Amino acid sequence: MVMVAAMAALIVVASVGLLVDGRQLMEQSIWAKPLKFGMSFVIYGATLAWMLPRLRKARRTMWTLGTAFAVAGLIDVGFIAVQAARGTYSHFNTETDPFNAIGQLIFSAGVVGLFATNLLIAVMLLFQRAGNAALTWALRAGIGVAVLGMALASFITASTSANGPRTVKDAYGDPVSLVGGHGVGVPDGGGMPLTNWSTVGGDLRVPHFIGLHSVQVFVLTVLILTALATRISLLRHERVRAQLTGVVILGYTGLFAITAWQALRGQALIHPDAATWTALAVTIFVTTLLAALTITAGRRRGDAAPAESTARDRIAVR
Repeated sequence: MVMVAAMAALIVVASVGLLVDGRQLMEQSIWAKPLKFGMSFVIYGATLAWMLPRLRKARRTMWTLGTAFAVAGLIDVGFIAVQAARGTYSHFNTETDPFNAIGQLIFSAGVVGLFATNLLIAVMLLFQRAGNAALTWALRAGIGVAVLGMALASFITASTSANGPRTVKDAYGDPVSLVGGHGVGVPDGGGMPLTNWSTVGGDLRVPHFIGLHSVQVFVLTVLILTALATRISLLRHERVRAQLTGVVILGYTGLFAITAWQALRGQALIHPDAATWTALAVTIFVTTLLAALTITAGRRRGDAAPAESTARDRIAVR
């Protein structure tokens, strides 16, 4: 939560910077990236802070992993904010000035720390429950898909660095050498508002974002199903809610895979081809079918639980 508070403060600073600082990098405010990272880490950090105390096994280890994640997050986003204030690039910057050279080494170590801590948390979640079945699977799958989303960050650098260095201008018009980028088949810059995702080619930041925040989507699904259970008797059965949560997990993971596949083919998110539309349609159809089959099977079994059990589940989720 200390990290979350620091990221919240960064959001305020970056928001003010957007309004009063006219400097730009690739046609976007220098404060856009710190703002996005601050918002993302507030959401993800608060989720971990809520989740980790719920885990009964290896509590000291989980606390250590959470602390390591917070430290790595502060290092990484701190470097992004400092580079923005300097009017230069945090990612892919190969300039040899001492500050950037040392900062890039620390930055890279922070990225590895973020990935490693989440991977270990994901593995440890496989061996313990974090509440009812729906919530347990939401957290397991959410952290797991988030790890895959983080893994794309390494793939971004490895795949796009093969194109060799390129020279761009910093916020003061001075040349900066970059190796790598977020785009596939196209250079970075001139993308969508706020996200800056490419509108003309593939962009691996799309599946990276979708994967990173899967845990929030899955937990929100559990909360919604639990709330609806007060009015829909079928949802009062833990098995039905767990199965429907599994359906959402499957559909969302399919969306993550489709956007990754789309980006790797050099295709912009907003310009899908027939193959992408077909994959998306199949994913929606299968997800809808599985949800319908789950509901039908629950009705045939007569799955229903007393309202009191649903109340207990709501307390467990909280």
